Amino acid sequence: MGNNLLQGKRGIIFGALNDMSIAWKVAERAHEEGATFTLTNAPIAMRMGAINDLASKTGAEVIPADATSVEDLKNLFEKSQEILGGKIDFVLHSIGMSPNVRKKKHYTGLNYEWYKQTLDVSAMSLHKTLQVAYEMDALNEWGSVLALTYIAAQRIFPDYNDMADAKSLLESITRSFGYHYGTAKKVRVNTISQSPTVTTAGSGVSGFDKFISFSENMSPLGNAGAIDCANYCVAMFSDLTKYVTMQNLFHDGGFSSTGVTNAVMDRFE
Repeated sequence: MGNNLLQGKRGIIFGALNDMSIAWKVAERAHEEGATFTLTNAPIAMRMGAINDLASKTGAEVIPADATSVEDLKNLFEKSQEILGGKIDFVLHSIGMSPNVRKKKHYTGLNYEWYKQTLDVSAMSLHKTLQVAYEMDALNEWGSVLALTYIAAQRIFPDYNDMADAKSLLESITRSFGYHYGTAKKVRVNTISQSPTVTTAGSGVSGFDKFISFSENMSPLGNAGAIDCANYCVAMFSDLTKYVTMQNLFHDGGFSSTGVTNAVMDRFE
């Protein structure tokens, strides 16, 4: 049951692939809270997923778009406004991909063409999305843009590889564009640094299952799940958080503030 937190709001949700995706859960919760939105993903990703099932469930239309293509993004914002009947109130950027991770290239031996692709898809795509929206004046005042990130942007997690660099860039773009968009249009831009979550993308990281267990034992509240992240996103899209911007918001059960826990220390006895 929803509380109409997003009643009357229009959005664009990037990155819903299947029901393991955080973006999928966000779409479901946004729909429950009264929002209307379009769904988008890269054409190749759409062929791998079940986004049309989500569209049917939430009454959304699907607009294919490569988030690294400015032309695709212009088309996305133009069509979304036509379909939804006005300017956009919220955007979820849930995009991340590393060919180096997929091909198991070590961080000290990256393929640099793939590295550039990682940065483009996982971080520069946010800048392109924001710039297109800014130039088209496509977002309403007090609109909310969220991107999903991870604590590897601040701390070393060896197997996270070049995705850590991409997340660092993503968070920097959030601060920089958040300043300019906030000054000009009162649009807020934030990242949510989520617990490791079992998704199609996350599961591609080496040793992911072990790290899920470690994180669970390091977090006083345990790992935050995908549905809880979706609830946080809904709160950030709502008018309840109008003055939160340029922030990296940790949603990780306390992991980011914990040095060590008894549960972890007990394993060394």
